[in-house]
Amino acid sequence: MTKAELIGKMAKDAKITKVAAGAVLGSFMGNVTKALKKRNGKVTLVGFGTFRKVYRKARKGRNPQTGRAIKIKGRNVVKFKAGKALQAKI
Repeated sequence: MTKAELIGKMAKDAKITKVAAGAVLGSFMGNVTKALKKRNGKVTLVGFGTFRKVYRKARKGRNPQTGRAIKIKGRNVVKFKAGKALQAKI
């Protein structure tokens, strides 16, 4: 599902315009991003799941084209863990 398709479904379900649904989705994504930027960023949506920021340590990797070893820098990544209600429906 694309962002445009999601906005269309949200607009239809909530009986609002696509512009309003787009604004709501944009606000949601912006607020989740702000929360995850914080030191111990975490967003929990009960019944849906949890987004959390995790630091991935630096590690060694391999260039698939040349086979040479390379260093991969450590960085923050976002992980999502589905909630019980979501897992039950899938």
